[in-house]
Amino acid sequence: MTLYATLVELIDLRSFSNLWYWIALAVIWSSASHWVLGVPYDMVQRAKREGGPALADLETMVRINTARMLYFSRNQGPWLVGIVCFLITSLALAGFAYHSEFARAVLFLFIPLCTLGYLSLRSAIKIEAGEGQGEALFRRLFWHRTSVQVLGMVSIFVTALYGMYVNLQFLSGH
Repeated sequence: MTLYATLVELIDLRSFSNLWYWIALAVIWSSASHWVLGVPYDMVQRAKREGGPALADLETMVRINTARMLYFSRNQGPWLVGIVCFLITSLALAGFAYHSEFARAVLFLFIPLCTLGYLSLRSAIKIEAGEGQGEALFRRLFWHRTSVQVLGMVSIFVTALYGMYVNLQFLSGH
């Protein structure tokens, strides 16, 4: 077996049948639900349990991360939206018009992550508007994490359904 054949077998562009794709999907969503607005969720739990310095650290870290996110969105937001729309359109065209399974697989990762970005931005705006301390912060972070977990479950479910469809189509020769 040549090196080229080994690499092609290892890096298979038939993404929905590739184990690495599913591992990446699982890692993306487990990381997204653990890091709530850039803060590890165990830090949120510790701050809720202990209060005091742990709560002050959490509030400071959330304030810093939300300020960075809002600064970036307010200054580069229109450019970012344009680039994201271009990428989604390019992936959708390559995937569905030109039948690239790899482009469709990346699209199934990218669109939910764009939705996650929107949810994070919305939570950052609410935190800046007054939900940045104490119980209000805990509620906001809890609901944000819950919405991220629901989004992840729906994303994995829809991706798995579509992946099974693609694999069945491939096996049947159509």
